[in-house]
Amino acid sequence: MIAMPIQTVIHICNPTLYLNSSFVSTPISKLYGTPPPPPLPQRPSRFRTCFSALSDMDSTGGQSVYPLHRCKTLHLVRHAQGIHNVEGEKNHDAYLSYDLFDAQLTALGWKQVHNLRKHVQACGISKSIDLVIVSPLLRTMQTAVGVFGGEAYTDGVNVPPLMVANTGNSGHPAISSLNCPPFVAVELCREHLGVHPCDKRRSIREYRPLFPAIDFSLVENDDDILWKPDIRETNEEVADRGQKFLKWLWTREEKEIAIVTHSGFLFHTLSSFGNDCHPIVKSEICAHFANCELRSMVFIDRSMIGSASSTTNYPGKIPHGLDLPSDVATEKLPEEGLAN
Repeated sequence: MIAMPIQTVIHICNPTLYLNSSFVSTPISKLYGTPPPPPLPQRPSRFRTCFSALSDMDSTGGQSVYPLHRCKTLHLVRHAQGIHNVEGEKNHDAYLSYDLFDAQLTALGWKQVHNLRKHVQACGISKSIDLVIVSPLLRTMQTAVGVFGGEAYTDGVNVPPLMVANTGNSGHPAISSLNCPPFVAVELCREHLGVHPCDKRRSIREYRPLFPAIDFSLVENDDDILWKPDIRETNEEVADRGQKFLKWLWTREEKEIAIVTHSGFLFHTLSSFGNDCHPIVKSEICAHFANCELRSMVFIDRSMIGSASSTTNYPGKIPHGLDLPSDVATEKLPEEGLAN
């Protein structure tokens, strides 16, 4: 028995998402057929035949190799429990109530935020993130700054807070923007638009004093012109918006990004992925997110959308000198190659 990795290969337009590999035991007969393959041949020219066969195996959906500079790490987070989640669980019609307009986190939701904050600090995510992208609604911004923001705000510190005290009647102290990544609000990753008042945002002029250190410059309209009281986005429209969001990510230079968004947006965006994967891997990608759940995935650029060059690749052959591969050298000088 040998262990072979199962890796997520997901197609949506040009970009691709990958999950971390997990290993399962696979009989040799299932990998290569019966009987097992003979030992590798010794003649150099036959090595290329062997590698060609391995290349064919790659095309069947097993392992894949991609340049690191064409990948981004995405930490996807659904917001913590909001008041609309509680009321909607009791009665689905509650989602139509304007009492739930731009729903804020519950007390339990803030506990979920604090637990996730401990996790991202313990596993090192909080130190590696280059950027936090957040849907501009109250519950997602509360979650984002609570999980990835600085410590409690201190008077006299000459930086704006990420969140002022008691935002959304939370009773929560202010949160500092010290020693944390930048936060950017992006409307493409909002929840299902329309009909449900809990998914309608406030004006940006109302949000700015509450979240002074969040960058709202990418939100084009002060008022919410996307939400309609009588028209709700279809699932297909949400998925299309998710594809636009993923393409937009390639315009960013940051390589490791946290995205704090919503259950419906995540589910419909990710459901297009993983169709050529093992069902367990597909479910890891596409299952609904729990409140304050985080899943880390790798986003792959397979079509040259991203233009950034590698910061870790090294050209080699410096200073100049002989650089003949051993198999080529053996073909050119067969007797000498076999003697070595």
